[in-house]
Amino acid sequence: MAMTRRSASHLLSFRPFSLLLQSPLADAPSMAATAAVASVRRAMSSASALRERDEKGAAQWRESMARMRNIGISAHIDSGKTTLTERVLYYTGRIHEIHEVRGRDGVGAKMDSMDLEREKGITIQSAATYCTWKGYQVNIIDTPGHVDFTIEVERALRVLDGAILVLCSVGGVQSQSITVDRQMRRYEIPRVAFINKLDRMGADPWKVLNQARSKLRHHNAAVQVPIGLEEEFEGLVDLVEMKAYKFEGSSGQSVTASDVPLNMEDLVMEKRRELIEVVSEVDDQLAEAFLNDEPITTNQLKAAIRRATVAQKFIPVYMGSAFKNKGVQPLLDGVLDYLPCPLEVDNYALDQNKSEEKVLLAGTPAEPLVALAFKLEEGRFGQLTYLRIYDGVIRKGDFIYNVNTGKKIKVPRLVRMHSNEMEDIQEAHAGQIVAVFGVDCASGDTFTNGTVKYTMTSMNVPEPVMSLAVSPISKDSGGQFSKALNRFQKEDPTFRVGLDPESGQTIISGMGELHLDIYVERIKREYKVDAKVGKPRVNFRETITQRAEFDYLHKKQSGGQGQYGRVCGYIEPLPSGSDGKFEFDNMIIGQAIPSNFIPAIEKGFREACNSGSLIGHPVENIRIVLTDGASHQVDSSELAFKLAAIYAFRQCYTAAKPVILEPVMKVELKFPTEFQGTVTGDMNKRKGIIVGNEQEGDDTIVVCHVPLNNMFGYATAIRSVTQGKGEFTMEYLEHNIVSQDVQMQLVNSYKAAKGTE
Repeated sequence: MAMTRRSASHLLSFRPFSLLLQSPLADAPSMAATAAVASVRRAMSSASALRERDEKGAAQWRESMARMRNIGISAHIDSGKTTLTERVLYYTGRIHEIHEVRGRDGVGAKMDSMDLEREKGITIQSAATYCTWKGYQVNIIDTPGHVDFTIEVERALRVLDGAILVLCSVGGVQSQSITVDRQMRRYEIPRVAFINKLDRMGADPWKVLNQARSKLRHHNAAVQVPIGLEEEFEGLVDLVEMKAYKFEGSSGQSVTASDVPLNMEDLVMEKRRELIEVVSEVDDQLAEAFLNDEPITTNQLKAAIRRATVAQKFIPVYMGSAFKNKGVQPLLDGVLDYLPCPLEVDNYALDQNKSEEKVLLAGTPAEPLVALAFKLEEGRFGQLTYLRIYDGVIRKGDFIYNVNTGKKIKVPRLVRMHSNEMEDIQEAHAGQIVAVFGVDCASGDTFTNGTVKYTMTSMNVPEPVMSLAVSPISKDSGGQFSKALNRFQKEDPTFRVGLDPESGQTIISGMGELHLDIYVERIKREYKVDAKVGKPRVNFRETITQRAEFDYLHKKQSGGQGQYGRVCGYIEPLPSGSDGKFEFDNMIIGQAIPSNFIPAIEKGFREACNSGSLIGHPVENIRIVLTDGASHQVDSSELAFKLAAIYAFRQCYTAAKPVILEPVMKVELKFPTEFQGTVTGDMNKRKGIIVGNEQEGDDTIVVCHVPLNNMFGYATAIRSVTQGKGEFTMEYLEHNIVSQDVQMQLVNSYKAAKGTE
């Protein structure tokens, strides 16, 4: 009997798991075996329940993320972005009455929360909000149109999954539309276009659609046809659903659907066929049905447009008038139908533990936390940091790690933003845009939960082109003045603060006159500090045009240890198209200079390049090559070699034929044709080079490249020569060599200024 039991237990230990559950062990009933079976069954049942719960949870997360959209609204100045956002918030129930942008009623648009924005009728800061439409959560960022605030557009687009490009039906594709579109392309953002202001005189959506094809290289087609234009604009025909929509009620809140008007049937059929053809060119499934002459259903067309839009091969074009409350609800439907959810967008991080290897983020809450701080604001309760969560979950009270600084931080308060209002939340997951309080960091920092060391790729930050000298009028307000400058510099990467080494003045630099004016005004309003402002100063640069040799011995004996360092080599211009602006190469063979002194030599040359001898501006596009040198066993030091490098640079700089570079701006002018002669004559005086000239109705549009130094006060000049009817936009293009006479003038002014000090 004992033998039988032993063999049974032996068999039991080797039986497969499935047999173990079924085996009644009839040949040797044992309580231990029965208990083991029961325990295994319980474990399996518990594991199965856990798996079911996890799967259910994952399905809920997926469903929640599929019903989420992160979108931005971008456009040229005054195309109606903020007006459109105001309507979106009204129709989605986030606000209960509509206010206009300029704030004439004392309230102003919801998304323009700053007093300055309401007074000037422009958006200065991008503002975030969220709303719900047909069961979907839509996070919206309204961005500025003015080129001076281009960083606000950059950082919004960096964290969004989709965008609405607003175009004016009268102005068409304007200079800033091209810039914004280029930014969207850089961040690979799927977008829909919205042709706004169809109620205005001269509205022509088909002209704008063709301009988008030619100027922006959009592969697009209209998904709507307007019913009437200008004063007769009544509604829209949807080419996908084949329905006509009218917008009724005091604020266009009730949308009524009807059949396509009989007098429009031919136009509608022609435009629908064009839409199907254009989408077929980039979607194989629709192309197959189209080529086989099969009838194309609404769902087939919708699915094809979505596939092509998410893949950035097609841009659906919507139409309407936000100001007249027409066409906004179908645009919202289009955001849900055609723009991607967070799961459909590929986001990459750089793994710092693996030499910045690119890692595709899963975009699910189950992964470790990865979040990017894309915007900072100084709020009433300290620093407010806007975060886009790419992976994982963030909870109030959690500890998070700043990968860029290595600091561990506790999340004291987590909020969702609605312009300048906030709503406290306990947690947020991948795909969401939230804000945290009391977290000290810089714009562009990445946060994780500590288990991974990922950083998100940073955004493109343009170089400032203009500077102003500022100082507080009252000496007592110096502390507040410094606090304001530090805060603005932290919030805005294009706003720089420096000290002029010669005059000791504080210099602020930015993207243009308006940019700097706004900051000076904000110092006055938000910090109660009156600032004295100097004449605007252009950020010139210096560079060299030919190779020059240097051989400099720095030798100083002053009792005790002296200073000794000799450096030999040459400087030369960097080839055009180089990524960097400064290169240092150590070509010394052997140990003429001990290797521990080389960093000090590079530091010396870098320091020397901060101020060229022509006009004291930084030197760019220069390569410095070290070929030989000499050192002393006792007297050589890092300081000696650093000074040798500085003096060597000054010695050979003149021989390298230095020149001055000035920022050149791309300026787009729009004015009535009758003033063409006066305006172009004035541009020639300002040394502008006209590169484009086209006619648009009664207006002329001129594109020219003009030195920034000649554009001060141009806003007043163009108004006076066009009787107030002309307008212009300006953005940085490149730094170019100044003419010989301008160089002489700048050098003489610099020498005279130095002489009087």
